[in-house]
Amino acid sequence: MAQTVGIVDIYWRGQYIATEKGGTLRLGGLKNNAVTYGRRVDRAQEYQGAEINATTNLRRGQSFASLFDVDEGELQVLCDTGQTYVFEDAFYEGDRPQITGGEGGKLALKWAASAGKEVLKN
Repeated sequence: MAQTVGIVDIYWRGQYIATEKGGTLRLGGLKNNAVTYGRRVDRAQEYQGAEINATTNLRRGQSFASLFDVDEGELQVLCDTGQTYVFEDAFYEGDRPQITGGEGGKLALKWAASAGKEVLKN
């Protein structure tokens, strides 16, 4: 049997962030959009940025500010199957994260970036 992705680790600016199951990664790059005219459909390309979503928990003694920063930085997404995705220009996107009490202090984190680089480990 072959192994498939199970555990995903995230490093934001060199700091490890433990994440809950269910995070998502959309790799950036060119995408096709349908262009309809008359009885034809052609395509037009556009660039779509990378999007990384993860949920972590705020632990006792941990600084919220150490997780959230409005500037760009390096984000690494490591899969337990050997793929690593490195985004040198990542930044938090959207509203400031909300801390959800009663469920471990959950923090939903969302980054945007350019295409990034894929590194494979055998």
